[in-house]
Amino acid sequence: MRWPVVLVLGIIWFMSSAPCIEATSLYKVKKHKNAYATMMYVGTPRDYEFYIAVRVLIKSLSALNVEADLVVIASNDVPLRWIRALEEEDGAKVVRVENMDNPYKHQENFDKRFKLSLNKLYAWKLVEYDRVVMLDADNLFLHKTDELFQCGQFCAVFINPCVFHTGLFVLQPSMEVFKDMVHELENGKKNPDGADQGFLTGYFPDLLDKPMFHPPPNDTKLGGQYRLPLGYQMDASYYYLKLRWSIPCGPNSVITFPGASWLKPWYWWSWPVLPLGLQWHEGRRQTLGYGAEMAVILIQCAVYLGIIAMTRLARPSLSKLCYRRSDKSINLVHNSLKLIALWCILAAYVTPFFIIPYTVHPLLGWSMYLLGAFALCTVVINTFLLSMLPVLVLWIGIVGTLMVMAFPWYSNGVVRALAVFGYAFCFAPVLWVSMVRIMVGLQLSLEREAFMPRLGESSPRPSWFKLY
Repeated sequence: MRWPVVLVLGIIWFMSSAPCIEATSLYKVKKHKNAYATMMYVGTPRDYEFYIAVRVLIKSLSALNVEADLVVIASNDVPLRWIRALEEEDGAKVVRVENMDNPYKHQENFDKRFKLSLNKLYAWKLVEYDRVVMLDADNLFLHKTDELFQCGQFCAVFINPCVFHTGLFVLQPSMEVFKDMVHELENGKKNPDGADQGFLTGYFPDLLDKPMFHPPPNDTKLGGQYRLPLGYQMDASYYYLKLRWSIPCGPNSVITFPGASWLKPWYWWSWPVLPLGLQWHEGRRQTLGYGAEMAVILIQCAVYLGIIAMTRLARPSLSKLCYRRSDKSINLVHNSLKLIALWCILAAYVTPFFIIPYTVHPLLGWSMYLLGAFALCTVVINTFLLSMLPVLVLWIGIVGTLMVMAFPWYSNGVVRALAVFGYAFCFAPVLWVSMVRIMVGLQLSLEREAFMPRLGESSPRPSWFKLY
């Protein structure tokens, strides 16, 4: 089989294509009167993933040559090595802050993921800037958006027809506004979700009635509040319906991914489930690269190739430890081994998924998953003396599913969804037949004389590996 070799070559290509990151001292960064800002805090299971997302966002803005400072509002408990990377390698200005206490953390519908999201309010303290564009880490910039600095005191996009989205908004920093916000928090201002989204929509309740923002031709700054065109926060779910962008208002500059947290674009399994995930990773490949994960990937690749090589030379025979004692005990042993075999097959498909670094490129992640699942399946096949094809039917089915989802010429998202459903419907009977074949194969293996020695025969010394 040559495809593991192709995988190794692909890994080498990814390493060689990773950009060389030049250190940038903070004092060399040009001071601007406006800023793009994002925030970073720790205390969630996905801290590292969001750290990577923040770095990709900063580097993507830098690659667009934006005329603004790049600011990261980081809580004091963010690791110092992350702070140094942001400052020295990415050229960001890091502002350290204390975590803002969330008074809504005990309300019934509160999501613990957003416990520290109110740190976003610190953007109003950046009074050295005229305007700040506050961003979530899951924004993907397609074009330069410096015209946003001409907007008023507060501007945001309405993704929901009635509620604006806080993944991107423009603000005029003000200590008076910041102190008033803190005062509102202390007084227990109503907040439906307990996060920054609910608080800000309550603090600016009349934004829906404000005019649409259009950049003035003479680069002057506007006052007041404005609604931003949808093109500044294009919800990725709009794309999946037609598999193309069809947003008539606005410059179509920024994509946002406000959906399920486990389908954010930086996770390798997000593609081809969500086609836009590949676009985010291409942005990372061209800016940050994947050097941080390559050592783990190379080790896993070597281990999987070693497992495949060993199973070609040796056959585990754990069943030699079992002997016939009585009809009742042999039935118990048979059933136990069948159950163990099924759990081992399940583990062979599940285990590689969780040990791959979450933020690698999807093409690399899926290649490593398929290699790992294949390697572990060969161990199960040799251990329980099973036929290869029935055990690998699910593996083949996963490959087919990826190909169906990644097919690039669907006319729209509905056709794509129907194609995936049709493939699953046709493949289900094949998977069922393979399960039946596995159970039959297990029964035949258990009944073989070499697998279960007869009572009264001399018991051979237990052997863990039987050479072909």
